[in-house]
Amino acid sequence: MKVGFIGAGNMGGAIVRGLVSGGHCGADILVYDKDTTKLMKLSEDCKIVVASSAADIVEQSDTVILAVKPQMLSGVLTPLAPVLRRCRPLIISIAAGKTLSWIENIIGKDVPLARVMPNIAAKVGQGMSAFCLNDVSDESHKKTVRMIFESVGKVVELKEELFSAFTAVAGSSPAFTLLYIDALANAGVRYGIPKDTALTIASQAVLGTTHLLQKTGQHPRAISDAVCSPSGTTIEGVCALQSCGFENAVLEAVRASFEKDKKL
Repeated sequence: MKVGFIGAGNMGGAIVRGLVSGGHCGADILVYDKDTTKLMKLSEDCKIVVASSAADIVEQSDTVILAVKPQMLSGVLTPLAPVLRRCRPLIISIAAGKTLSWIENIIGKDVPLARVMPNIAAKVGQGMSAFCLNDVSDESHKKTVRMIFESVGKVVELKEELFSAFTAVAGSSPAFTLLYIDALANAGVRYGIPKDTALTIASQAVLGTTHLLQKTGQHPRAISDAVCSPSGTTIEGVCALQSCGFENAVLEAVRASFEKDKKL
């Protein structure tokens, strides 16, 4: 199967690298980007095929991934609409805020189409992606989407009306988590630990806790309760977080991201 990419930026490049690392042959991956510097770097690293144009990608690919910014999507799709309708590859858009119906209004409703929202952790193969499909897509298209995005992390199928919630919870949360890690590290600095060491400690603590949660399948509260010994140090910290509105702050951060996505 030949997979074509229109756009070789951070996310497009991450998916290409994930596919190649997972065993997909670079000779079966075609990429086009106006930024030739990024394109040449990707070609050197992954031995992919450099395409001469976006139309060339559509002509030669079974699946086309639109890895361009949302504000650029209309300008990319409009001139491609005739060739997309003629060749009918599976189109996968990763543009935030651009719905299936929005894309169909440009290219028509007869082309198989998927909308996927990955997050930044795809760059290290630990991404979290959600996808939905239009009405002309079938099980083979669903398998293709899963194959591509499982190469850079985990994938779930969601109804499109849940995408704004997914974007807030999975797309925005890396920034929230990084703020938390940096705050933990600063706390370490406050009590004498050098910042680089404190960052190592804090990030590994968060990573290890995440693995523990995923491996055990326990509820987060159950693990937290197990750490909180009666009259111990941890329960004091948990009570301080709750009294300072930690949980409400998280809910408000997700709400703000959710409402912003709805406005895009």
